[in-house]
Amino acid sequence: MSGEWTGAGLPPAAAARIAEVRGSGTWSSALSTGEFAALRAVGFEPVGQVTGSAVYHVGRSGRYWGYHDCLYAGARYAFGGGAAPLALSGQGAPSAGLVKVLDQARRSALERMTAECSGLGGDGVVAAQLTMAPFAAQPNCLEFKVIGTAVRAAGTVRAPQPFTCHLDGQGFAKLVTAGWVPVELLYGMSVGVRHDDYTTRAQTRSWSNTEVSGWSELVQAVRSDARAHLRAQSGRRGGDGVILAAGRLRIWGESCMRSGNNDQKDHVAEATLLGTTVARFTVREQPSRTLTVMPLDPERRRRTLRRTATDM
Repeated sequence: MSGEWTGAGLPPAAAARIAEVRGSGTWSSALSTGEFAALRAVGFEPVGQVTGSAVYHVGRSGRYWGYHDCLYAGARYAFGGGAAPLALSGQGAPSAGLVKVLDQARRSALERMTAECSGLGGDGVVAAQLTMAPFAAQPNCLEFKVIGTAVRAAGTVRAPQPFTCHLDGQGFAKLVTAGWVPVELLYGMSVGVRHDDYTTRAQTRSWSNTEVSGWSELVQAVRSDARAHLRAQSGRRGGDGVILAAGRLRIWGESCMRSGNNDQKDHVAEATLLGTTVARFTVREQPSRTLTVMPLDPERRRRTLRRTATDM
């Protein structure tokens, strides 16, 4: 291979693998027997395992990656400065740049998995698993990877664009049976930073049981911001709702870059949500069937037949 891939379409190695699968006439998947049977029961069959990945370099922008700036002007003052604000990625804080690049990485990985699905003649991907991990031996680089099983409907009507979802075979079958179809796998994220101001420090050192109001505000805001990020993506392809798959909240402390030598601290919260948008479809209703009961007595039988003929 020449290695001159520009990033558009399938990577050369993936294109060669898809061509080999199509030529062999066989398929592989990570589906269980129950999942395979459930898919077949609703008119779908697997066509192959598909994957997509993207490695992104997250450039530095100051100390500690630059994304955890608390934006607190009073950080240099140990006993003043007022209440610290919340620096949320969804509200244009420095962490917005990090969320943007991770969203781009997710989209690239999903697009490449979808391209593999199309290359195999699939209509969508079930049981898609999305992971993010540091790239081996390379600082500041992260790999987004998504892997699932491409499936194809038995009918002749093809969707304009393959769907992607986290649902396993049984979950997908239940969704279709209930009159819904998956649309797209979504990843919502938010990063929030709040300086440990004087009130926060006083609450954490209190001898009585008391709420740490600043930290409560931080976790509530970052979860809400992640939901807003997920919701903003959900209508892109006509989804009517979102089925959540997983959610995670990470919290850690950092030295405040705005405090100088005052040894002030910030707390950083990172919320992530994974889900699938779904859309309702309509199924043509079958006409109701009536059961005709014929009497065994010959005379009553003749009268019933005459009444039936008169009513027609």
